[in-house]
Amino acid sequence: MKHVTSFLTTRQRRNTPLTLRRLMLGGVMVLGLVAGQAFSDSSWETLHGEVREGDVVPLETILDWLEARYIGEVLEVEVEREGNYVEYEIKLLGPQNQVVEFEFDGQTGQLMKMEGVRINDMRRPQ
Repeated sequence: MKHVTSFLTTRQRRNTPLTLRRLMLGGVMVLGLVAGQAFSDSSWETLHGEVREGDVVPLETILDWLEARYIGEVLEVEVEREGNYVEYEIKLLGPQNQVVEFEFDGQTGQLMKMEGVRINDMRRPQ
């Protein structure tokens, strides 16, 4: 069974700086996992246990990686689980109002897929 949790409203996104949003994401993620229909209490506890044990990459690590390489504002974060596999899906709003979705393997933190337009315009100079 596939579980999905999504958080951060458009209003929160517009009125909150990226750093503060990151701090909020952790709290909203907990609330979303506990209150959402997709995740039971045991699923939430399992996910956070996996992060503590190092089996799943923390969301903050993924956001740091994105911020270092791409210009954009976080629109949405989803955590999906199928069996033991965890995936992060993060949508960024780029400087030209383009929306790009990034998919990461939750166990390794590896970028698996990008979808969107003008992705190269969002890359930070390295």
